[in-house]
Amino acid sequence: MPVRRSRRGSSSGQSRVRSRTARAELTFSVSHVERLLREGRYSQRLGASAPIFLAAVIQSLTAKVLELAGIEARNRGRRLITPDVVDMVVHSHPPLSAFFQSTIISQAVPGWN
Repeated sequence: MPVRRSRRGSSSGQSRVRSRTARAELTFSVSHVERLLREGRYSQRLGASAPIFLAAVIQSLTAKVLELAGIEARNRGRRLITPDVVDMVVHSHPPLSAFFQSTIISQAVPGWN
């Protein structure tokens, strides 16, 4: 007996499977974050929404740092965001500075001559 699928808004009759990343409208992979959380054994149990929320926070934080670094690079007349620009932005922005206080941003970029 064939399996029937519901037509929830689909005109072709086949339901389309969307990833959790696509459903949450994120760029950072929810599955990857979940795998890292599980492998890290940070807790015995992991809620269904925890990796989605963490992926969203990481994406938002990354976007903010890159936005500020892009503005600073443009102000310096540069076309590239370099590690020294990111380091300067992170340590000159008070909330980011508090968050990244024990972080060292490497000045050595492998493969760049």
